[in-house]
Amino acid sequence: MKEQKPGLGRMWNLYKKGGITPAVSSMFNNQNAQQMAFIRSVMKNQRKTSISEMPLNQLEVVVFDLETTGFSPNQGDEIISIGAVLVEGTEIKSKKTFYTITNPKREIPDHIVKLTGITNEMALKGAELIDALHQFLGFVNKRVLLAHGTGHDKQFLNSALWKTSRIRLSHRVLDTMIIGKWLHPEVQNYDLDTLLNIYDIPITERHHALQDSFMTAQLWIKYLQKILKKNILTLGDLYAYLSK
Repeated sequence: MKEQKPGLGRMWNLYKKGGITPAVSSMFNNQNAQQMAFIRSVMKNQRKTSISEMPLNQLEVVVFDLETTGFSPNQGDEIISIGAVLVEGTEIKSKKTFYTITNPKREIPDHIVKLTGITNEMALKGAELIDALHQFLGFVNKRVLLAHGTGHDKQFLNSALWKTSRIRLSHRVLDTMIIGKWLHPEVQNYDLDTLLNIYDIPITERHHALQDSFMTAQLWIKYLQKILKKNILTLGDLYAYLSK
């Protein structure tokens, strides 16, 4: 009688429970298996971390941005670049940044090429998705994530994490658009350019993931200065106000 090989579901369950089994290693190359294990461990450890009482003036935040081929990861759109910068309290750590172009394994539409400056030739030389996620999450570690209009970014990150590692994002995420609506209820439009203009923050290279991260980081610091003056001192306090 022929020996039955373990199915993909069984191999995946074994893999989730602990390390790299021979069955999984035979299916995935060792580097990918290690990266998947790392990504899953970051998400698992993040769920155990409670930072609600962390003072905002000491909070470490990774401000990030994604550029993508479109708006629908469930219809084949992919990440083409990831940028991020570390902010500690009210200080941007300009030397602690992350940036990579990612190979989407598909054609980048012409209007996206014009918008981002990322050509198909550049993307072909970009990082594999799992490599980019591994490096990005290594940079983020357990820190809070922050972006402008996080719905788009979270949707693509969750799609990429599920595709590569069968896991969802578990980090705390702050959204400068939502905070802007709270701090500036009189404003009609909460796009990044409008909010940057309110605070006289210079608009440099838009739709470049790292440059957008830097501008959003400056916006966050302006917000934080106003928030602290309202006697909102911890991350838990801020979430409580934003949920009202």
